[in-house]
Amino acid sequence: MLVAHGIGGRQDLPIPFTLAVTGAAVTLVVSFAALAVLWRTPVLRGSLAGRPLPAAVQRVADGPVPRRLLQTVGVVATAYVAAAALVGPDSALNPMASVVYVLFWVGLVPASLLFGPVWRALNPLRAVHRGIAGLMGTKPHEGLRPLPDGIGYWPAAAGLAAFAWMELVAPDRTSLGTLRTFFGVYAGAHLLAAAFYGSRWFDKGDGFEVYSSLVGRLAPVGRRADGRVVLRNPLDGLAATPIAPGLVPVVAVLLGSTAYDGMSNAPFWARLTQDGPLPPVLLGTLGLFGMMGVVALTYSAAVAAAGRLGEPDRRPGWRSLPGAFAHSIVPIVVGYAVAHYFSLLVFEGQHAFVLLSDPLGTGADLLGTGGRGVDYSILTPAFIAGTQVVAVVTGHMLGVVAAHDRAVSLFARRDAVRGQLPLLLLMVGYTIGGLLLLFAG
Repeated sequence: MLVAHGIGGRQDLPIPFTLAVTGAAVTLVVSFAALAVLWRTPVLRGSLAGRPLPAAVQRVADGPVPRRLLQTVGVVATAYVAAAALVGPDSALNPMASVVYVLFWVGLVPASLLFGPVWRALNPLRAVHRGIAGLMGTKPHEGLRPLPDGIGYWPAAAGLAAFAWMELVAPDRTSLGTLRTFFGVYAGAHLLAAAFYGSRWFDKGDGFEVYSSLVGRLAPVGRRADGRVVLRNPLDGLAATPIAPGLVPVVAVLLGSTAYDGMSNAPFWARLTQDGPLPPVLLGTLGLFGMMGVVALTYSAAVAAAGRLGEPDRRPGWRSLPGAFAHSIVPIVVGYAVAHYFSLLVFEGQHAFVLLSDPLGTGADLLGTGGRGVDYSILTPAFIAGTQVVAVVTGHMLGVVAAHDRAVSLFARRDAVRGQLPLLLLMVGYTIGGLLLLFAG
């Protein structure tokens, strides 16, 4: 059974837990006050910002060889794991579950933070779709008809919600049958949609690509609007997040599912699962989607209140604001993901490579890691607990900064600070709630 998240607890913090929570809330309030005084006009330039990297780097980034090489790596790695899923042993010795839930899902965050939208480059479905487009005689980018703007990120939100349910609620989440069914349906649905709408479908329809791309907005290297590869302020990359229908549901799914993971490890939830009147799977489903709904509703309500306070002369404008501020939730998603799962990646990731050395259960040692054990001395419980608090607080602070810059660009100067008060309250509430859930176990 995979570990849910970090092994640090309240007792491992260097300061009392109540002081840590209070300090986190005060830090956000003080940061907001400083921004209100010192940051009165928009600073972030979004897709226009960044210092161009040398021309040689640009040529490599734009060349066909690196793109083909990365896609080949994605296809080969997927085929390697697929072989284990199809013909390997259906037992704890099969690497499929560890690869999916640890190396892929958790590892996608640090990889995207460092290198940008890596899954777009590695996604094996893009390579398969290119072959399908060749057989159909269509251009991969175009498909059979244009992708309607109204679809937006909604398919990505649905795919991520389905994956979260499988990971956190499904009774046989680590069994090969469950994993094969999910990824078989997932791949078939997206390849069918891509054949119809072209490879543009993956940009907003593939939940894993969307997740990687959102996190990759915080990478120090990215592309400007003119296509140049640049070194940039990560908050500039975040400010350039495309706004489209379904963006709010995507961040609500990501944040809500992580919050539910924390809640599901709390003693009160364990008692409710064991002694409550509802079957555990039904209770888990209601809890998971309920938490996603709580995130969506509280965020939308806070933004709506911000719009009414910040735009008193333009009341209809508040309806479009949730998408405009959704990018400010991305650092919070990243902070929660790091807090919940970074120790899982460090420890269970080692175990995954041990299993990957013998994917078919034949006694092979293909990677030379088969005889290794997991080194738990790499991280101490105190370091894990401290990192969890820092990650949560840092994510919320970056969210406050991103929301502030967007507010001073949208609201009248006299109303910008007042309009942000609901968002500040939301951030403080998320911080306190996130820490309580994180250390509930």
